[in-house]
Amino acid sequence: MSQEASHEQSFRIERHQEIAVVLPSARVEEMHETLIEQAARMVVQSLKEDPPAGIVVDLSQVNYFGSVFVSFLLRCHALAKKNGSEIVLAGASEPARELLKLLDLETLWAIYDSKKAALAALSGD
Repeated sequence: MSQEASHEQSFRIERHQEIAVVLPSARVEEMHETLIEQAARMVVQSLKEDPPAGIVVDLSQVNYFGSVFVSFLLRCHALAKKNGSEIVLAGASEPARELLKLLDLETLWAIYDSKKAALAALSGD
């Protein structure tokens, strides 16, 4: 069973046992940075209120993103570290992977081809 929280359908959070899956929609590509910032704050707040054992950010709906979204990823990372959990990325497109590589962030997070692979890795399956 998955619990879901959303902010104008720009982000959803699913729970898979102790792992939270953050699902940004394709709409984040067109959203003004202020709206992404607000949505990101709500997601981070939700994760703070019920800290997961691990976080998967499923990027399969997002082809590219900018600095505000990278900031969101870094805030999720800081929260995960503070709570002793891990954050991984899943389903990143080629442009997204290239950006993460340029920013030297692909060394910070494991990147999996799919949400299923990321969930398996975090849950030790």
